[in-house]
Amino acid sequence: MARGPKKHMKRLSAPKHWMLDKLLGIYAPKPSSGPHSTRECLPLIIFLRNRLKYALNGREVTSILMQRLVKVDNKVRTDSTFPAGFMDVISIEKTGENFRLVYDTKGRFAIHRITDEEAKYKLCKVKKVLVGAKGIPYVTTHDGRTMRYPDPLIQVNDSVRFDLENNKILDFVKFDVGNLVMITGGRNIGRVGTIVHRERHVGGFEIVHVKDSLDRTFATRISNVFVIGESNKPYISLPKGKGIKLTIAEERDQRRNKAN
Repeated sequence: MARGPKKHMKRLSAPKHWMLDKLLGIYAPKPSSGPHSTRECLPLIIFLRNRLKYALNGREVTSILMQRLVKVDNKVRTDSTFPAGFMDVISIEKTGENFRLVYDTKGRFAIHRITDEEAKYKLCKVKKVLVGAKGIPYVTTHDGRTMRYPDPLIQVNDSVRFDLENNKILDFVKFDVGNLVMITGGRNIGRVGTIVHRERHVGGFEIVHVKDSLDRTFATRISNVFVIGESNKPYISLPKGKGIKLTIAEERDQRRNKAN
């Protein structure tokens, strides 16, 4: 009989995009409860140890974090299993590096370095628009934030550009046909394109049709679509590959050209 929340996670049940080896241990770091769900986050220990190779083991990760060297969204985090997720900005001031967690076309979090200027803001997808106690309007976003007194034009599925230093909404992008989006779930995860059409299904899942820069179209559920810019101008820098998914043959040719 389960008593309370689970404290452990086995290697085999860890999300595949963490890319942990199957045989080098029984357990995986279980993410703490936080702004992103277990399946869609990247714990800081995996980012520092497995991706950046700044530490060899968990003890070294803890000693790095306990020196208060790592910030997530401009806030010092000392928990090695803190769940960083999509669009989060991870800053390491000692090395002068900033990273934004965005997906590559294989569904993994790319190590995407960004400038100090870009690290001052992030994009947040609006999940709910509500009116709270005493008639105060507010919105909730994909990363667990509550923003009071938003612009009345902001609706569900829009994206807001959020200033991490002053905790204020700078501006917002509407979920409209022709705007630039990134896919955050499903088999098209990590792809970037413009919205072509939105199918409304009452009582069902709304479907969004997207076209990428190579004029390839694909469709996905509206919950997987994250607006990142107006027309063809993204508000954030994109990782290597610019969110264009290549076929297996195109990937092979690219590898061969690079080798030559």
